[in-house]
Amino acid sequence: MAKRLTKIYTRTGDAGTTGLADGSRVAKDAPRIEAIGTVDELNSAIGVLLAEDLPVEVRTCLDGVQHDLFDLGGELSVPGHAIMSEAHSKRLEDALDAFNAKLPALKEFILPGGSRAAGLAHVARTVCRRAERTLVALSKTEPQPPPMLQYLNRLSDLLFVLARTLNRHAGGDDIYWQQGKNR
Repeated sequence: MAKRLTKIYTRTGDAGTTGLADGSRVAKDAPRIEAIGTVDELNSAIGVLLAEDLPVEVRTCLDGVQHDLFDLGGELSVPGHAIMSEAHSKRLEDALDAFNAKLPALKEFILPGGSRAAGLAHVARTVCRRAERTLVALSKTEPQPPPMLQYLNRLSDLLFVLARTLNRHAGGDDIYWQQGKNR
C-alpha cells in the first residue's frame, strides 16, 4: 500500500473548512461532515467495545462492521461514489438472525446495561442511531444511496441484540424496565 499520510497536520482546516476525498472543501459543520464524524465516532465506540473480552463470533462480526463503517465514511467523503450495497445489510441481517436465535424472546423493554461489554454495545447502538439521524438530515439536502441508511438501521438492531448476547455471555440477563418503579 502506498504511503498516504506523511504529515498529520496540514493547517488547511484552520479556517473552519475540511477537504473531502474528491478535493472539494466544505465547512466543518456541514451536514456531510457531521455525518462523517458521527460514523467515525460510532466506529470508535465499537473499537472500545472490541477492547473487551468478547466471544469470538461477536469479535469477528464487529471487526467486519468496523471495516464496513470505514467504507461508509469513504462513500460519504466522495460524493457520488458508491461503496455500500445491499450485501452489507444482508450480512448484518444474517448475523442478527444467528445471534437472536440463541436468545429468549423479548417480552419487555430492557434498560441499557448489565455487563460492561453489553453497556458498551448499548452506547454504540445509540451512537449508531445518531449517525442514522445525521444521514437522514443530510439526505434532505443531498440525496444519499439507500444502502447507507439501511446499513445503519440494521447495525443499530444488531448492536441491541449483541448487548443481550453479551449479557448472557457474562452470566447475566437483561435489565427489564419496571414502569413506575419509583412512584
